[in-house]
Amino acid sequence: MPEETIKEIETLAVASKKDFTATTNELLKEAIKAHHCPGIVFTEGVSGKRARFAGTGLEVWEVIATFKGVNEDLKRLIVSFHWLTKQQLLSAIGHYRRYADEIDAPIVDNEGLTPEATQKKYPFLMESR
Repeated sequence: MPEETIKEIETLAVASKKDFTATTNELLKEAIKAHHCPGIVFTEGVSGKRARFAGTGLEVWEVIATFKGVNEDLKRLIVSFHWLTKQQLLSAIGHYRRYADEIDAPIVDNEGLTPEATQKKYPFLMESR
């Protein structure tokens, strides 16, 4: 491996508080996923690394939740996300088909955010009377 690459991985490892091997494995897995699903990138957020559309803040799970909600009808999905290209949406669907567990988890988490659950978890967000 080129010395420049090793140094970059070491820098990323220190920043993420992971060891060199774990960081390298994570980067390789992400590269393979990105290779299979062009336009999908992985970025760190408040709830960890998630698959997103490159150049946007939109996460793949958000599109897939809608895709499921429209009975997996691509035409309706295109209308729902008219600012994304058909290829971007197909990449998201392809990513989901390969890595469903990673996408289903945040969908399930989001579905559990009922008003009651939100009030219990985040009481400070509720208006005081």
